[in-house]
Amino acid sequence: MIKSVVITGVSTGIGYQLCVDLILRDYLVFGNVRKLEDGQRLSKELGLNFVPLYFDITDHQAIEKAALEVEKKLMGSTLTGLFNNAGLAMAGPLLHLSVADLRYQFEVNVIGLMKVTQVFSGLLGTNIQRKGTPGRIVMISSINGKIAIPFIGAYCGSKFALEGLSQSLRTELNIYGIKLIVVGPGPIKTPIFDKTILKATDTFRDSPYEQAMTTFLNNFVLKTIKQAMTPEVLSHRIIKIFESTAPKNSYIITKHHFFNYTLPKWLSVDFLNAFFVRTLGLKSQKNKD
Repeated sequence: MIKSVVITGVSTGIGYQLCVDLILRDYLVFGNVRKLEDGQRLSKELGLNFVPLYFDITDHQAIEKAALEVEKKLMGSTLTGLFNNAGLAMAGPLLHLSVADLRYQFEVNVIGLMKVTQVFSGLLGTNIQRKGTPGRIVMISSINGKIAIPFIGAYCGSKFALEGLSQSLRTELNIYGIKLIVVGPGPIKTPIFDKTILKATDTFRDSPYEQAMTTFLNNFVLKTIKQAMTPEVLSHRIIKIFESTAPKNSYIITKHHFFNYTLPKWLSVDFLNAFFVRTLGLKSQKNKD
């Protein structure tokens, strides 16, 4: 029986690399893109084992239409896996971030992701009439679903929400035999944060946070990205987890695991708060003349 997966957000970055590596492992890959030109480009690059699915993750009707396309291709078989990879990062101080931007962050990273999961769940095995072993769901979360930091609070909040939803959904899926795995990458060499923080630094130039955001961009984001894991390394780790006979429920994948994850999780919230206050210059302005 052919191995088949659906991956959201494949035009670049992690999603693209997952397509490349899974096709090399003889999977039929249904990859979600928004633009026709991206689907045509990827079809040319990746060959017959790549099938583009055209939808915006906030367009629920388009998601349902795409699922019908996959269903026809599978001809009664179960889908081997669903990789919920699509996402974006809104940046900016939460006091000044528009409610529209905050809502859109959650529409993409939380609501849209859950809609995709609901719509494709029948193909994964909640429809017990389908032939084959129940599939698996891989939720691409983030290390920031465990550790929140300033100026990307909307993104952190969406990933914290994803972690909670996944914990509940994992238990509920047990009656169907569908395994849910959360993967939380640390910094990856993609433009997701440097572009959004750069834009936010300009957008909120007249706010009291201008200098702190500039420091955050230069001293944290840009330096971290230079030392970050590549999509190629991350993709290989994710696929190894996905194909494992007994995967764990959740993984953190990052370079310098102790300093990027273990140590911050050990430290108190007060300590981390004081660290960011000191390094970003966020001390109280109340008593200053």
